Amino acid sequence: MGALLDITSDTSMIFDTIDYLQYGTARQREAFALLTEHRVLQKLTSFDPILAGTIPINIDIDSSDLDIICYWTNRAAFYKAVLAGFETEFAFTIQESIVSDREVVIANCRIGRFDIEIFGQNVPTRHQMAYRHLLIEHKLLEERGETFRQAVIELKRSGYKTEPAFAKLLGIQGDPYEGLLLFD
Repeated sequence: MGALLDITSDTSMIFDTIDYLQYGTARQREAFALLTEHRVLQKLTSFDPILAGTIPINIDIDSSDLDIICYWTNRAAFYKAVLAGFETEFAFTIQESIVSDREVVIANCRIGRFDIEIFGQNVPTRHQMAYRHLLIEHKLLEERGETFRQAVIELKRSGYKTEPAFAKLLGIQGDPYEGLLLFD
């Protein structure tokens, strides 16, 4: 895997589109091609989709999926749009649930070599926990360098989820998801 992208401007802006992926690692370029060819984000455009997770910040492992977060104001309309756009994809599932006391819709499918998770809630995407973690984790990776990035990847390979891996390396006690927000 290659080095992280050199981002010298506002780091939040880089993640607003997937354009940066086409200049990244082989896996990032593959994700860009798949998302573009299958018009994944275009199918969700009414819901302000953002690719979050590990692939954008180059800490993915073989089992990492493409995490797309969305913002809906009408849950039924979002549910219907996700069905229309993805229900014919391999291993498609969709469910409604409650996460952190909020209604969410979560869909999963496989397109090409990637598992995809579409997560929608009535919270603007740039305020969702996944996006906030993306920015914080990116900043920490930039600050702490390649050795730190490799340590995160090794913990992930040994079974840790992303936020708990960061928490372990940073010495965060308690809830790793909340603890990471202290680095904002």
